[in-house]
Amino acid sequence: MKRLILLVVGLIAISTLTSNAQQLPLFTQYRDNISVLNPAAFSHDYLLYENNLSFGASYRRQWVGLNSGPSTQTLRGEYLFTEMGSFGLAAGGYLMNDQTGPTGFTGLYGRVAGIITNDPWDGGLSVGLSAGLVQYRVKVSEIFLRDPGDVLGNDDQSQMFPDVGVGVYYYKLISDGFLEDSHVYGGISIPQVVGLNLEFEGDDGKFYTKRVQHYYATLGLYKYFDEGYIEPSVWLKYTPNAPVNVDFNLRYQMAGSFWIGAGGSTAGTVHLEGGLLIGENLGFDNTIRIGYGFGYSFTSFGPSAGSSHEINISYSLNTY
Repeated sequence: MKRLILLVVGLIAISTLTSNAQQLPLFTQYRDNISVLNPAAFSHDYLLYENNLSFGASYRRQWVGLNSGPSTQTLRGEYLFTEMGSFGLAAGGYLMNDQTGPTGFTGLYGRVAGIITNDPWDGGLSVGLSAGLVQYRVKVSEIFLRDPGDVLGNDDQSQMFPDVGVGVYYYKLISDGFLEDSHVYGGISIPQVVGLNLEFEGDDGKFYTKRVQHYYATLGLYKYFDEGYIEPSVWLKYTPNAPVNVDFNLRYQMAGSFWIGAGGSTAGTVHLEGGLLIGENLGFDNTIRIGYGFGYSFTSFGPSAGSSHEINISYSLNTY
């Protein structure tokens, strides 16, 4: 039994180290999942196109070339109420599924955010809360055991637990200077407030895994011009007992139907992205965005772990 415990802990530790102690999924196109990272934030489809109703889906695959690499899928939706005078409201939710080797989780969350604002387009301060139920699982049957006769080796484990996230988000339309008519935004959040010590018990003993809090900060700018924009952004991530990780990105939306982007992180990764826009630029009342992201790590473990691929699709419209 001790060998099994050590093996499970080792696998979890490997996954932890290769993502700088991140137990929550990472994203290349993190701006498109901003409401997942911060419950106080809302879809940037509102800042870009004034669309207050938004839906999205994403799929991310890491460590391509290795069996059982991290795989993440998300579905999200939200509605922004902007016709409420000096107070706005964002409501929605998301479903997330993540699997890394024998460990994984599936969570369903609802979220609500109150926005203090004189004019929702000009800017505001938002405070948000998310709450959900998460299933954390360990497929013990997929772990290779030194002792094949270990009873727990054929006994998969899962537990359900509640989770809560909190966040603060601020955005502002700059009215003068070089950045005139540009939106600046930023926020801080703890998307996983409930830190848990999960205990799994089988017929032949117990083993444990610990969930820790994650602290996020985002900062970015939309500089608009000629029906396009440039968006520099930063995503800072921290978990206890791990180095701070900072992700930098620059996205350029051309005056037309395409965008491109590039960036990197202090963890030694680089990423590229591109996408297609279908909507008002073609005379439609709604907007569809399809994006693809590619990442690669130049750390000591990166080349052997392969690359990452991410696809993001969103649909938004203005209901007013």
